[in-house]
Amino acid sequence: MTLTTQIAAFLAAAVVMVPLFRRGGLGAILGYLAAGMLLGPFGLKVVANVDAVLHFAELGVVLLLFVIGLELQPSRLWVLRRSVFGLGSLQVGGTALVLTAAGWALGLTPAAAAIAGLGLALSSTAFVLQMLAEKNQLTTRHGREAFAILLFQDLAVIPVLVLLPLLGGGKQLAVHWGALAIGVGSVVAVVVGGHYLLRPALRLVAKSGSNEAFTAAALLLVLGTALLMEHAGLSMSLGAFLAGVLLADSEYRHELEADIEPFKGLLLGLFFIAVGMSANLGLLAAHPLLLLGLTLALMAAKFALLYVIGRATGANDHSARHLGVALAQGGEFAFVLFNLATQQGVMGGEHADLLVLVVTLSMAATPLIALVHERWVAPVLARKAPREFDQITPHETSRVIIAGFGRFGQIVARMLRMKKIRFTALEVSPDQVDFVRRFGNKVFYGDASRLDLLRAAGADKAELFVLAIDDVEASIKTAQMVREHFPALPIYARARNRFHAYRLMDLGINVMQRETLLSSVALGRQSLEALGVDSNEAEKTAATFVLQDEMLLERQHATWHDETQLIQTTRDAMKELESLFESDDGSKH
Repeated sequence: MTLTTQIAAFLAAAVVMVPLFRRGGLGAILGYLAAGMLLGPFGLKVVANVDAVLHFAELGVVLLLFVIGLELQPSRLWVLRRSVFGLGSLQVGGTALVLTAAGWALGLTPAAAAIAGLGLALSSTAFVLQMLAEKNQLTTRHGREAFAILLFQDLAVIPVLVLLPLLGGGKQLAVHWGALAIGVGSVVAVVVGGHYLLRPALRLVAKSGSNEAFTAAALLLVLGTALLMEHAGLSMSLGAFLAGVLLADSEYRHELEADIEPFKGLLLGLFFIAVGMSANLGLLAAHPLLLLGLTLALMAAKFALLYVIGRATGANDHSARHLGVALAQGGEFAFVLFNLATQQGVMGGEHADLLVLVVTLSMAATPLIALVHERWVAPVLARKAPREFDQITPHETSRVIIAGFGRFGQIVARMLRMKKIRFTALEVSPDQVDFVRRFGNKVFYGDASRLDLLRAAGADKAELFVLAIDDVEASIKTAQMVREHFPALPIYARARNRFHAYRLMDLGINVMQRETLLSSVALGRQSLEALGVDSNEAEKTAATFVLQDEMLLERQHATWHDETQLIQTTRDAMKELESLFESDDGSKH
């Protein structure tokens, strides 16, 4: 089959399988894996040389690490150093020791057990980062910690590659220590050379005005750095990541990301297809129970170790569980490591094939396990072990109660603290409570819509109730409770939008701030000034707009349930505002 036919088959399988799996809620990665199994040696046999496809498709992982490096400025990387070397060393070292001991107990030689333990301790960068990105979890605590551990694993490749020949007999020791020196020197060369050469080189290409040349330069930059690292005996993805970090502060960052993104997406999809094709389904058919048992044992051991590490470093149960689920699989580097171990005579071919299939199965199982955990396990655990609300001992001089301690409520609290005004803060999210307490904030975990909690917080003695809850329904429920049982307590409220404001006004709450109004008006005023409008005139325009909008809010409150009336009053207000500005402009001439 020709190369063109193979490419068409890859694209067709991806176009069919990925939408089907995404529609079924299983995610794109499983769709790519299924497409690979369909096209592979145990399916339609479209591709004969799976190793060649897998090696080429690793460029997708390389491009992924380059884009991630672009998003991670050196200052942020320095902040992550404790997570990278602390969490990373705990995970790799602890997991490798446990799995090495297990391999030895199962009959492997000490050297083979050590290589198996080291290889299986590493996780799949491509799988984890793609899965977290699909779920918008890269910025969560477990997302940041998973990234830090994966980065350490890429760095850990260096000593593993040095250790492998030593386990094979320790021959040519000086040569291998020399290889280590070459590897370290290559990293230094990329960092130093990239710092001084990359921007000037890109500047020259950009001056040509050719978009195609800049795209070619971007690809050459990534591939060149990756190949340099590969020839030094290191991970290609490590080189690409370093190149991305070096350009994270450059003026070409967004252009580079836009140029690389299409290639990254296609090649990463091809990588997952190649992983699916490389699965030895014949071996799985011959020993299904053994392989499934080893796969589950690997994932259970890694999950347990990651959960313990997460909890020991301060993560709550939720974050520790998600970290364990995300990194429980084996990684693509195991394919390379076990192949090298076979060539060096450290590990038998049958053991290597078995372990490669275990890694492949664990990678395939990860999206499914993550889906089961999020849809069924996590909600059940949350219901089974609800956290008790905090016991509140109200202070006699607490003058303010703040309901909702997110980004809005915290700003109000900081201003009150500046004037030394005591307040009692209530927050219904236990994760948010744990997070803000780390910064020294005094906040109580509890539902502000509960009457017993309001009484304990001193609502009958407070002078002001600040309603800063983000969720609209929870905000209205709390406002109703306060209005009914503490009618003399003034409520100053946050409104997410106009309709939230109308519902608050229905309860007699008239002091409120719509959370985006003032910030958007301020940005509009700054935009007018940037376009040449006099600063005083821009300020007057902004003030007039706010006044008219507040008046419109009052007028529409009476008819907000009637959509026809609401549309008509909005149109009338727009014409009125335009006439007002036109009359102001006419009076100046």
